[in-house]
Amino acid sequence: MRRVKSAEPQQDVRIRRLAEAKAAEPGALLPILHSIQDEIGYVPETAVPIVADVLNLSRAEVHGVVTFYHFFRMHPAGKHTLYVCRAEACQSMGSRKLEQYVQQKLGVDFHGTTADGRFTLEPVYCLGNCASSPAVMVDETVYGRVTPERIDEIVS
Repeated sequence: MRRVKSAEPQQDVRIRRLAEAKAAEPGALLPILHSIQDEIGYVPETAVPIVADVLNLSRAEVHGVVTFYHFFRMHPAGKHTLYVCRAEACQSMGSRKLEQYVQQKLGVDFHGTTADGRFTLEPVYCLGNCASSPAVMVDETVYGRVTPERIDEIVS
């Protein structure tokens, strides 16, 4: 496995401090990863060997958890996060075409961030707005009955 050298040694110190603070908790891996993402904004690649060392796990185990859960990101997010609902109700009302439109409009796929850093695009599997499908959410604001024209307004 390749070694990842950190460009930010102080960040690595913060990561180790966060990991050690929660290492004794039952099932400590998820709380540690959440605390890293809460403090730094994402789980950097350099966190994987640090967390693995603190918890006496393999790097593969830590990396597997980070990449399995969609909530965790390994790169900085944009200023705003745009979530497109992919649940069945939204799909039945055209969210697949909306997904394609949003991806084309922003120039990124899911989990990507626009070149200008304004938006990170994420899938979500229910926003609880099924009666107003298809739905999207920007940061903490949910929009219903979203069309391509409405996306244009929302991202402007």
